[in-house]
Amino acid sequence: MKTSKSEYGKMVDKASPNSPKIMNCVKAFLFGGLVCTIGQVILTLLQNAGLNEKQANAGVSSILIIITAILTGVGVFDKIARQAGAGTIVPITGFANSVVSPALEFQHEGLVLGTAAQMFSIAGPVILYGIASSFLYGLIIFLFKLY
Repeated sequence: MKTSKSEYGKMVDKASPNSPKIMNCVKAFLFGGLVCTIGQVILTLLQNAGLNEKQANAGVSSILIIITAILTGVGVFDKIARQAGAGTIVPITGFANSVVSPALEFQHEGLVLGTAAQMFSIAGPVILYGIASSFLYGLIIFLFKLY
């Protein structure tokens, strides 16, 4: 039995559930806002502990990365991400998850060829292009004495 494209499309539409777009947006907003609120609380605590603004900002990034890495390592972050959707892709937490997840996935292949080799398979291009573009930006600033 041969199925036409329109018949196949109807079968796919019938078989696949509709995505609750509004609820997904609400969840992403709430979870993303919660991550940012946690970051703000950490920032305030670090500043109250005597760190200047630059040190406190670096501390917030580091703490959020460590928390996300630990939660990913124990399997909790993936459960949160299933509910939060795009709300967990707040750059710092999404980056930490993208480094830890492949490392865990390939750990059975060994420490060097598995964990270490695969750790940056997702985040590697982001790091590479981030460094390359910042170098290019710095070079332009230096050459044209814009700073």
